[in-house]
Amino acid sequence: MSMIGRVDLAIVKRFPGFTLDVAWTADEGVVVLFGPSGSGKSLTLRCLAGLERPDQGRIVVNGRTFFDAATGVDLPPQQRRIGYVFQGYALFPHLTVGENIAFGLRSRPRAEQRRRAAEVMERLELGGLENRAPRELSGGQQQRVALGRALAVDPDLLLLDEPLSALDAPLRRQLRDDLERTLRDWRIPAVLVTHDLSEAYQLADRVIVYDHGRVIQASSKTEFLWQPSSERVARLIDMRNLLAGTVVKAAPDRIQLRWRGQLLEAVNSPARAYLPAPGSPIAFFIRPEYVRLIRKDRMAPDDHHHMNVMRGRVVGEADQGATWSLRIRLDEPGAPVQDGYDLEVEVPSLVYEILDIKTDRFWEFSIHRGSIHVLPS
Repeated sequence: MSMIGRVDLAIVKRFPGFTLDVAWTADEGVVVLFGPSGSGKSLTLRCLAGLERPDQGRIVVNGRTFFDAATGVDLPPQQRRIGYVFQGYALFPHLTVGENIAFGLRSRPRAEQRRRAAEVMERLELGGLENRAPRELSGGQQQRVALGRALAVDPDLLLLDEPLSALDAPLRRQLRDDLERTLRDWRIPAVLVTHDLSEAYQLADRVIVYDHGRVIQASSKTEFLWQPSSERVARLIDMRNLLAGTVVKAAPDRIQLRWRGQLLEAVNSPARAYLPAPGSPIAFFIRPEYVRLIRKDRMAPDDHHHMNVMRGRVVGEADQGATWSLRIRLDEPGAPVQDGYDLEVEVPSLVYEILDIKTDRFWEFSIHRGSIHVLPS
């Protein structure tokens, strides 16, 4: 199996009312294009595959120029060595499993077609199914056939366009695990489109965030989740406790800010290129699972162990199985920041039971400065 060194893509494609204008690079591994529907993710795949011609720009894969508007290079799809798994799999209903997998091998001798298809089916655990029709397969088997058809041609790059989007949640989780295993076992570089956060995080080595035809963040998956590059990215990944405050004092390593009558200390964002001036607005987020309820039998009056201590009452809650999501309104005058509450706090179900939160609604809680994430402007 060939391995890719790099994808370099910088393209513009115009339509009435929409322009795709993106540039990104990626090395080996799985690149996930993440973002809302209609942001240009699938269109990028089609340009990579040669199914759409950009108006301008350049696409280079593994050192080979697929497209260059300046020099007139535009390789046809069959010369790009691309494997493509379409949304919903798009298996040919009139062909058997074996014929579907061998479809891209039609230009090769028949004996080689059979040998390669059999090899792919064995590796994907599809042996014995070669004569079945797609309608006779389970969802997992259909996914593996679609992958097999794309992988049979020994591609330089695998493209996957929301391959799990049409499935219900339990099957989707199972097939996501199967897809991850297949991508790692075959060691094939891939570009995958999704707007599902858990799918992006599980499968990606690198995440490219799209919004309205533009790239607004390109980073490792860890940085994507822990260091959103802007408030817009934080909203796209449905970051809870996304809040707005005012700068009190800023230093290179930490920031003091005021929010809802509280003076909070946070670690400064490593992505921030300058120190915000006192009095300027600032956006930040607090992960619900990192807010700590303070046990009432362990809090001395002069206890300085806890940082950023606040008080409030539980005004809403949701049982999420292994955890409880608590909605807390601060003991501060003024309107709460969102729908009657100020903070969402997540606690394990065992903690919920031990602390008897169901009946005891008033709590002190603390937030470590490292758990308050300041967003770049």
